[in-house]
Amino acid sequence: MRRLLGKVAIVTGAGSRFDEVVGVGQATAIKFADEGAKVLIVDKNLEAAKKTKSMIDSSGGICEIFQGDVSNEKICKSLVFEAVKIFEKIDILMNNVAIGGPGMVTEIEENFWTTVLDTNLKSMVFISKYAIPEMTKNGSGSIINVSSVDGIRAGQTKNIPYTASKGGVISITRAMAVHHGRQNIRVNCIAPGLLHAPFSLNNSDKFRELRRKASPLGIEGVAEDIAWASVYLASDEARWVSGIVLPVDGGLLAASPISVVDNIIS
Repeated sequence: MRRLLGKVAIVTGAGSRFDEVVGVGQATAIKFADEGAKVLIVDKNLEAAKKTKSMIDSSGGICEIFQGDVSNEKICKSLVFEAVKIFEKIDILMNNVAIGGPGMVTEIEENFWTTVLDTNLKSMVFISKYAIPEMTKNGSGSIINVSSVDGIRAGQTKNIPYTASKGGVISITRAMAVHHGRQNIRVNCIAPGLLHAPFSLNNSDKFRELRRKASPLGIEGVAEDIAWASVYLASDEARWVSGIVLPVDGGLLAASPISVVDNIIS
C-alpha cells in the first residue's frame, strides 16, 4: 500500500546539483512520488530539477517542475498557485530549501546574513502563507519544515546565519502548529544531524569518519533517512502528530558532549 496515494506535495530545494550524493529535497521528492504523491519539484536551478524529475519519471511517478528563487514572496505565491493549477490541490508542503551560512558574529556581513535568512527562513514563511489557505479548502494538510541539530544545540561549526535561520524554523513551526491546528493542518519539523549530503561533499574521508563516530549509533546519516521521516509526517499515520521537532541524527542530540568525545576517540 502506498502511503501518500492521491496526495499532492510541494518540495522545495528538490533538485540535484551533484551526481555523487543525493540531497534531502531530491530524496524526499522521490520517496513521496514512490509512495503515490504527485510532486511539484521546486528549485532555482532548472537542470538540477530536471535530474530529479528524470528519476521520478523513470520509476513511473508523477511530477512537474517549478523553477524559481523562493527568497522572493512573489515566487512563493506563484509556485503555490502553479501546484494548484496543475494538480488541483495541495496536501503536503516540505520547506526544505537551504543554504549554508558560515561565520561568527564578528565575521558576518549584512548582505550575506540577509541572503541566508531569506532563503532558509523567509521562504518557509511565505510559501506557507499561500499554501495554508489551499490546504484549508481541502480540510487538511501537512507542512514539514527542515531545521538542523544546529538550530537546537550549539556545535563547533562557526555558522551564525545558518544557526539563526534553523532556530527560527523551529520556533515558527511550533507557532504555526498552534495557529492552524483547528484547520486540521499539521506542522512539524525535522532536525537532521550530520548527514553525508551535498553540504558535506568537500569533507575529507577523515572528517566523515569523525562525524560517523560522533553518532551514538556509529553510522553515517544519508538523505534517505530524512526522506523516510518526511513520508511518515506527511502520511495519515501521523494524523495526531503536530508541533514536534523530530531529530533524525543517529542519537547525536541525546548524547552528552562527553559521550560524543568518548565515541570519537574509542
